[in-house]
This record gives sequence, structure tokens and C-alpha cells, in this order.
Amino acid sequence: MFRIVKKRILNTQVKLMEIEAPFIAKKAEPGQFIILRASENGERIPLTIADFDRDKGTVTIVFQEVGNTTKALGKLNEGDMILDFVGPLGTASHFDNVKKTAIIGGGLGTAISYPQAKKLYGMGVEVHSITGFRNKELIILEEELKAVSNKLIVATDDGSNGVKGFVTDILKNLIEEGNKYDLVIAIGPIPMMKAVCNLTKVLGIKTIVSMNPVMIDGTGMCGGCRLTVGGKVKFACIDGPDFDGHEVDFDEAMRRQNMYKDEEKISQKEHKCNLGV
Repeated sequence: MFRIVKKRILNTQVKLMEIEAPFIAKKAEPGQFIILRASENGERIPLTIADFDRDKGTVTIVFQEVGNTTKALGKLNEGDMILDFVGPLGTASHFDNVKKTAIIGGGLGTAISYPQAKKLYGMGVEVHSITGFRNKELIILEEELKAVSNKLIVATDDGSNGVKGFVTDILKNLIEEGNKYDLVIAIGPIPMMKAVCNLTKVLGIKTIVSMNPVMIDGTGMCGGCRLTVGGKVKFACIDGPDFDGHEVDFDEAMRRQNMYKDEEKISQKEHKCNLGV
């Protein structure tokens, strides 16, 4: 059993939880994830490690309430227990010879971009963070990112906070202003990551994306999280989640992401009165 030591509501859709998991915290690195099961009858879901504290022995997760499990998880409070909390899984992010980077987080992807920014900033890399949201009510982790970035630009689609526009436009403007990035990291909705990669590929800037396809066992056995990268089949759970964005088949990834939409709707309807995890 794993105790929830902190719960924080980031916006109407997104919650942050700090979980007591000392063995995972001891080995966790940016880019990795955990798989949890909240109770005996619950499903297993993967969530990216948004932060960790080795001294306190805690791991932080950030999730959006979209399915039965995340909605049920959101109902738990500080002091409650999560049955299973397994990790760290996946391949940790590796950064070599990086002096200046632009890290882009779209929506909930901001929670995944934060540990990347924190790691690089701690290595002495100049970090420019760009985050994009539909409106100001959805903005998350702004202060946390500000603390680990040399420059932070917040964008909203409707202009209700920060810069009005898309993250790709901001990145393009920064490059045109003379910023020379060794690395761009893009994390968020697939169309956003694809758009960033289309821009950086033309400019010859190395770009890493974090892929989060349908995942079941998290150990490479089920094959549910397969992707095509560089013309070869890869599995996000063991080969990733980080991949060279210029080699990812984003169109295929989007098709696979939408494969189970009908089943998800049926599940929501059938379990409307039983969000039991």
C-alpha cells in the first residue's frame, strides 16, 4: 500500500498527488513513469513521474480526470492508500553536450516537461520553457517551471493569459531572435509535437518527444504501446517514452490513439455509477 501524503488541485480537470514510495523515489529519473492500481478491482494505468524527492521518499504524479480510474483516483485524499504503485519504468532521459534548450509543454504535457527542465537546469543548461494552454484557467505548474527556467513563456490560445498564440509560433520567434538551441524537447498532444518537429526538422535542431500511447503491462510484453520510429517498431514502455521526434510516425500514432474511443465511451456509460477503482 502506498500513502498519499499530499494532494493539490491544479485546475478543474487536473490534480497533483505526492505518493510515499521511497524505493521508487530512490531510483526515479526524468522521463520515467509508474503504473498504479488504486484498489483490488481497479485497472492498471501508467502515469509519468512528474517529480520525486529522494530525501522524503516521495514520487509526484499529475493526472487529468478523463477515465473511470483517474476520476476515482481524484476522489482519494491525503492519508488514503493506493494499492499498487510500480516503477520506475521506461528509459530515463539522457542529455549529452547540451548548452541551451527549449522545452515545450502543451497542456498536461507541462507536467512531463517540468522534470526535464528541472534536470537540465540543475546541470547548468540554459533552459527556455514554453507552455501552451487553451485558456488561463487551465494553466498548471507555472511557478514551478519559473524556478527551473532561465526564460518562461506561457501561451494561451485565447490570449487570456501570457502570449496569445501557439507554442510553435513562440519557438519560431525565439529562433528568429537569434537563440541557437542544441536541443528542443516537445511534450503534449500529438498534433502539437508533430508541428514542433516539422519546424525543427527544417532547421536541423535535434528534437525529443515523449510518446504516451495506449499502455497495458508496461514491460514490453503486451505490444499495446507500439510505435513506428525510424521505420522500425518500437515500444514506448521499454524503448521510450523519449524518442527522436524527427523519426516518429505521428500519423500512425494518432490513428492508434483513437482506436478505442468507442470502447471508452461504453465503459464510461456502464460504470457511471461505479467509479470503483
